[in-house]
Amino acid sequence: MMKILVRIAMFVVVGSVLFSMMGRMQPTYEQNYTILYSDFIEDIRNGVVSEVTIEGEKVKGKLINGEPFITYNPDDTHLIDDLIQYGVKIKVATPEKQSMLTQIFISWAPMLLLIAVWVYFFRKQQGGAGGDGGQMGMGKSRAKLLEEDQIKVGFSDVAGVEEAKEDVMEIVDFLKDPSKYEFVGGKIPHGVLLVGPPGTGKTLLARAIAGEANVPFFSISGSDFVEMFVGVGASRVRDMFEQAKKRAPCIIFIDEIDAVGRQRGGAGTGGGGNDEREQTLNQLLVEMDGFSGNEGIIVIAATNRSDVLDKALLRPGRFDREVHVGLPDIKGREQILKVHIQKVPQAEDVSIRDLARGTPGFSGA
Repeated sequence: MMKILVRIAMFVVVGSVLFSMMGRMQPTYEQNYTILYSDFIEDIRNGVVSEVTIEGEKVKGKLINGEPFITYNPDDTHLIDDLIQYGVKIKVATPEKQSMLTQIFISWAPMLLLIAVWVYFFRKQQGGAGGDGGQMGMGKSRAKLLEEDQIKVGFSDVAGVEEAKEDVMEIVDFLKDPSKYEFVGGKIPHGVLLVGPPGTGKTLLARAIAGEANVPFFSISGSDFVEMFVGVGASRVRDMFEQAKKRAPCIIFIDEIDAVGRQRGGAGTGGGGNDEREQTLNQLLVEMDGFSGNEGIIVIAATNRSDVLDKALLRPGRFDREVHVGLPDIKGREQILKVHIQKVPQAEDVSIRDLARGTPGFSGA
């Protein structure tokens, strides 16, 4: 429908422009036979003009010898008197008037085109309900899906966070064999919060969990949920969990969750409120521990500001498992350097231990 509207508006604009140009264009014979108005008056007084046809400002006529001519009346009020005085035959042609519909189209065409283009780009941004599958809808999830064969990251690729890997090991075990826990009535946490300074490998650790468990991995940033339109973020949360249900068991990774999970009201939001962000947070709370019961979906979030997160987000049943991903010590730095140095050539006298001693406390990034 939108494409048709755009085409109609463009057709109207192009048609009006062509119509205007055609009205202004003079045929070749008119250019060849156009004479000066002063010469036209002189011919009348000399008696060589036989007849004229007046079309508004345009005056067409023939001389006595049959030669045609064209000129334009500069609002001469005495022209008719001169023609009658010298016996020139006078014809008056009524100028063709544009229809009311044509006038409306020509006057409103630019506005219609601007409206159509604006609506087209707005719909393209938000993605129509019946649009192409490749378009990203405003209310559609922006989470990127990595299938099992696309992740290709395991715990061997994550170094310097051995304690964190031990804490998430049971999540991998549950995803591989959930029946072992269900048999004794055990339930895996719905959410795991990775907390640590920037660059310590929280995102890499989340991908490694999915890689070790061989499950799909959805990745999204907390800022991708929040838009200027209220309700869009909540719709994206619903759509993300709907997609995850179809591929369960799976992992949803939310990076920088503090962008959407800040404390509601009070100092957490600067004393005010943000309807869009709070609705998005409410929907996330419902999806993680509501009546829907999203079994087989584990939400892993990363942040370096856990102190600003909403209390409802950290209560049991949601992000009740907090894993600290800290800066590595000298041993951790040595493990990190061993991972990275595999991809580059090295001399025989390179000492990774000496390099690690010179960079204690440096993050993996």
